[in-house]
Amino acid sequence: MGTMTDLRIRAATADDLDIALAFWKTAAEGTSISDDRDGVERLVARDPEALILAELDGELVGTVIAGFDGWRCHLYRLAVHPERRRRGIGSALLAAAEERFVRLGGRRGDAMVLVRNETGQHAWRAAGYAPEEQWRRWVKHLTD
Repeated sequence: MGTMTDLRIRAATADDLDIALAFWKTAAEGTSISDDRDGVERLVARDPEALILAELDGELVGTVIAGFDGWRCHLYRLAVHPERRRRGIGSALLAAAEERFVRLGGRRGDAMVLVRNETGQHAWRAAGYAPEEQWRRWVKHLTD
């Protein structure tokens, strides 16, 4: 098995999308209305560097979506394979995402983390993020 120095961080291409979708079923907490081929294709078409992958020996071991809309820096789908956690993969993905945001002029990153996702809560806190309890997410589904 490769060492962490063999970790490769790169932007996803169209060829990676099905692999990423399958990976999220194993590694991500919860699913989203956008978790389908069309949703991920739209993301990468609009922002080709948004979906960042971590690979070890050619195997997908982690992802993060680093979306910047020109105003805010949003992080989604930070996921590391359950058997590869606590080895710095998530930290490497977040560092790449944050570097991207700074390069684009972003000033602050935010992430949505499920309340029940305690593993995720610890990971985000360890990376220097803090919950803002004064905010509440408001949602309206635009499609059935």
